[in-house]
Amino acid sequence: MMTIPSLESLGPRIIILGPSNSGKSTLAQRISHKQNLPIIHLDQLYHYSNTNWEPRPFEEFSALHDLAIHESSWVMEGNYTKTLPARLTQATGFILLDSTTIMSLFRYGYRTWFQKEARLGALSGNQDSIKWKMIHHISIITRKNRKRYLSQYPLITLPKCYLSSRSMLNKAYKIWELEHPL
Repeated sequence: MMTIPSLESLGPRIIILGPSNSGKSTLAQRISHKQNLPIIHLDQLYHYSNTNWEPRPFEEFSALHDLAIHESSWVMEGNYTKTLPARLTQATGFILLDSTTIMSLFRYGYRTWFQKEARLGALSGNQDSIKWKMIHHISIITRKNRKRYLSQYPLITLPKCYLSSRSMLNKAYKIWELEHPL
């Protein structure tokens, strides 16, 4: 059984990676609050506010990303694997979440229908709605990404933690004394 390291051992610059709708934003928010770290949602850097998830040009996103990772402390959630190598050079800790496709689809529906105003990591001025493109992403693309993240995990030399299931994530919340989401 994999042990969960102390939150302090992950340091002041923590990356959270994992499938879409696996709980990255919620975990980042709880860690941010507990450790007094600024939170960075990569979706908010990648997409323009007040749009229907309109992406920035990659060069603009990359510049915002690079500014953010050079801050002295943060908890940063989101995947955007093209920028992961740069993020890893600045990070002090790494958390990989995993989630089944069914759970990710459920969480996507729940957050879209029931967390419209309070969803963590949402775009400012955006009204979320169920999108076939996102269902396809979770059902098809995310499956491939999960395998890629898991294959990269052993290569990461930072203090790290793999939360392989909902029960492991719940255990981390308890060990780290984080407010548990409903």
